[in-house]
Amino acid sequence: MEMSTDWTTLVTPRALAARLGDPLLVVLDARFSLADPAAGEAAWREAHIPGARYVHLDRDLSGPHAPGAGRHPWPAAEAFARTLAGLGITPAHQVVACDAGDGAFAARAWCLLRMAGHARVAVLDGGLAAWRAEGLPLDDAVPPPAAPVAPYPVAFDGSRLLDADGVRAHLARGGLLLDARAGERFRGEVEPIDTRAGHVPGAVSRPYALNLDGGGFKPAGLLAAEFAALPGGGDPAKTVVMCGSGVTACHHLLAMAHAGLDGAGLYTGSWSGWIEDPLRPAATGAD
Repeated sequence: MEMSTDWTTLVTPRALAARLGDPLLVVLDARFSLADPAAGEAAWREAHIPGARYVHLDRDLSGPHAPGAGRHPWPAAEAFARTLAGLGITPAHQVVACDAGDGAFAARAWCLLRMAGHARVAVLDGGLAAWRAEGLPLDDAVPPPAAPVAPYPVAFDGSRLLDADGVRAHLARGGLLLDARAGERFRGEVEPIDTRAGHVPGAVSRPYALNLDGGGFKPAGLLAAEFAALPGGGDPAKTVVMCGSGVTACHHLLAMAHAGLDGAGLYTGSWSGWIEDPLRPAATGAD
């Protein structure tokens, strides 16, 4: 699952535990609850992987709202560079992100770093649940502030970050738009968060939970086969992922990268950004 020195997709709890104390390792705890935005940080203060620093979805892994940007806007490069500097992260660091279990919020941190040009970033497979199951140590000590470092030279890969117009052009070229939301939200049967139900016409449903098996990610070969079975044959150059707000879609990008299919695009505004314009169409049902 992981390389001997650099981790770029997933890392096991035991492998991470063996690296704790490495001065070039930064662990990010990305636990979050949409229902209670303060809950993740409170849980981190109670118990976390020793030395782990907390990153908040709204404060650290998103930017301020802009038209069409959706509920969790992609941050500006300069702002994210300051965030990374505050966490003590430089291009030399190995970063590992974790969350409560399924990897959705940790994958957002992973995706931001990867899109910024940072290769050495991975997600703890199975998250804190897997860490606890292994009986590995937890701590309640808040880490001291990171030593000052220069702002990270963030260079987001704009070719992989699409807005609504970019998505329309992608679909017009016959590209795959993969929606990571639960099937009932895609079909428009329920909509617990956003003001309109349904999906972008032409999108294909693949709930991100399908990337998991027993709490952790499925084996790389199985994921590769499943993505290859989708329209477009799993070609990342022909694939853009989306979800409700650009968060759980990152789970697909991580799963694809783990399967050797790195390089797909992200519709950053996703469904919440799409419906900001009431003139944009919404489809319902399975297609």
